[in-house]
Amino acid sequence: MNSQISSKQNFTKESLKKQFRLSEFLAEKIISSVAFLSIAIIFLIFIFVFKESLPIFSQDKESVKTEMQQSVSGDQPESYGGASDDLKPESYGAEETESLEPESYGDVAKEDLQPESYGDVEKESLQPESYGDVAKEDLAPESYGGVEVEALVADDNSETATETKVEQSNSIWDTLLTPDWVPVSENPRFGLLSLLIGTLKVTLISMLIAGPIAILAALYTACFASKRTKEIIKPIIEMLAAFPSVVIGFFALMILATFFQDIFGYESRLNAFVGGVAMALAAIPIIYTISEDALSSIPKTYTEASLALGANKWQTAFYVVLPAATPGIFAALLLGVGRVFGETMIALMATGNAAMMSANPFESVRTFAATIGAEMAETVFGETHYSVLFFIGSLLFIFSFGLNALAEFYVKGRLIKKFQGK
Repeated sequence: MNSQISSKQNFTKESLKKQFRLSEFLAEKIISSVAFLSIAIIFLIFIFVFKESLPIFSQDKESVKTEMQQSVSGDQPESYGGASDDLKPESYGAEETESLEPESYGDVAKEDLQPESYGDVEKESLQPESYGDVAKEDLAPESYGGVEVEALVADDNSETATETKVEQSNSIWDTLLTPDWVPVSENPRFGLLSLLIGTLKVTLISMLIAGPIAILAALYTACFASKRTKEIIKPIIEMLAAFPSVVIGFFALMILATFFQDIFGYESRLNAFVGGVAMALAAIPIIYTISEDALSSIPKTYTEASLALGANKWQTAFYVVLPAATPGIFAALLLGVGRVFGETMIALMATGNAAMMSANPFESVRTFAATIGAEMAETVFGETHYSVLFFIGSLLFIFSFGLNALAEFYVKGRLIKKFQGK
């Protein structure tokens, strides 16, 4: 009897194990497929962005010269089939426009009207204006060291001078490391230094504001707030993440810009400081949420041991809980940096959108993402400007990927080993 019961139990356990193994197998395959698909999509996006920027790697000086000459000569009349000079003048009815009779007033044609006179002297008989005894027409052209001005003007407007100017514009790679971003010009320049400095400046300002506020708010919520207060504070702060970027940018444009200008008295109403404050509002919810989760996951034994040794709540929070949650807080800061670095609408509306390179936080700047958002719709497909914008997108992708990889595989791992005593 006992053997039968044990055999039934073993059969039931084996059947349950087979069922669970099948469900686990399906779940594992689905999760791995979704993860693989996500990674594949990310790489396909990067390949597409980088592929569109490839022409600037193969474009030499001659192609740049040809493209510039085409842009300079773009104001020439367009021809259809043959030359434009062969086009017949437009006619109305059976008569051409040249054969139209002059307009008449009464019985006198317009050409027969006598020239306007002033008193007894006709307009045509007026003598040229004179200066002393020398008439205006008799004045010799002004010269500089024996060279007449007309000759200098002729030389400047000559075709040789235009070709020399075009030839002096080197390849794109000679302009990428310059501070001048002038993509629409007879001599276009695609300097990325001013855009890089502007992006880093806004990111640094926003993180200096958002980081301490979000981490301290998370520390208060995790260590000091009551359960009732935590249920109120956390949803309110996380609601900021639901605000569209354009709403935050409009708030910075209309309210924050005027407020800070009245306080500090700077000249540029929209600048890196205003943009950094606005981006801090967008980064605070992300940093706060992840930091609060990291602080709340610290075992209660850490807190109880610290309090048992005589430390108060503030000492326990700052010297025990906060250092133990450093890996999670560091990950939160990195996500905040990624959120700010790739922000488009706030940077476009609140930073002034001027490519200026300076260390002054109260001057207008322009970021990488704002440049793509502002100029991508105005470029011609396949031209140099189009490829450079995609190259900027590739730089943004590489920076975000490299920052996350560095945090995940190196810095975060070292921090975890340090606090685990390994």
